[in-house]
Amino acid sequence: MSVPVAAEKIFTIGPLPVTNSVLTGWIAVGLFVLGGAVLSRKRSLVPKGFQNAVEMLIEGMLSFMDQVTNDRKRSRRFLPLVGTLFPFILLSNWMGLLPGVGTIGLWGMGHEGVALIPLFRPATSDLNMTLAMGIVAVLASHVFGIMTIGFFKHWNKFIQLGTIWKAVAKFGKVPAGQYAIDVFAALVEFMVGLIELVSEAAKMVSLSLRLFGNVFAGEVLIHVLSSLIAYVMPTPFMFLEIIVGIVQALVFSMLTLVYLTIATEKPHGDAHTQEEDAMGESHGINKQDAAAHA
Repeated sequence: MSVPVAAEKIFTIGPLPVTNSVLTGWIAVGLFVLGGAVLSRKRSLVPKGFQNAVEMLIEGMLSFMDQVTNDRKRSRRFLPLVGTLFPFILLSNWMGLLPGVGTIGLWGMGHEGVALIPLFRPATSDLNMTLAMGIVAVLASHVFGIMTIGFFKHWNKFIQLGTIWKAVAKFGKVPAGQYAIDVFAALVEFMVGLIELVSEAAKMVSLSLRLFGNVFAGEVLIHVLSSLIAYVMPTPFMFLEIIVGIVQALVFSMLTLVYLTIATEKPHGDAHTQEEDAMGESHGINKQDAAAHA
């Protein structure tokens, strides 16, 4: 029995096929919902037990996020997304190491004919799941960017029509040579913005393939070793997969945090414009002082 790349269908709900990876993902989500329900019912002003552990975890995540955002306010804004991705990916990665995952199943028609179809498969070993999380992470960065700095300022980072318009509007106000240089620089920045727009799609692909490749490779490795020498040979690699699961969850969530932080930063041109305005105001004040002394 081999490990197929695509997740295998277990049953259907109407027109919706439910694969073994989706079923495992639902179990992971159910565990989070159950933990949240238990925590919400037993909240107290003086935390103890499970509540104390959760609060310590959240505070630790916020402190870790502060090292990237340099702003506790932004860390709190990003926590619902980043703080959900990390434990979900970590739990999904580790669920592949549980007894019965990948081995308990039903005989049926698989991708290679009649074979044992596992009932459970790690959700992150399905490219559909990792790609969906990658799309959500990148789209969320744009949503936060629009909410923080505005729609036009955010998209001007990619489609810089405003930069071209400002350069063209200088016609007759600056020397011809300087005007040509400004227009050429605006066109270059416009092309760079289009390349950055393509890189946004590349972020989705890289996030999904990195997580899927590492988790799926671990599944194949343990499966092959278990078929050769059971109980002994796979054990060290299972401990290694525990570390890999932590690293991959951390990498995915931290890259998402970096994308969110960059998207909510104000464009560099705004700071430059503010400096020019401040210099202009200072120059105007100096002129008024000179006129007063005269």
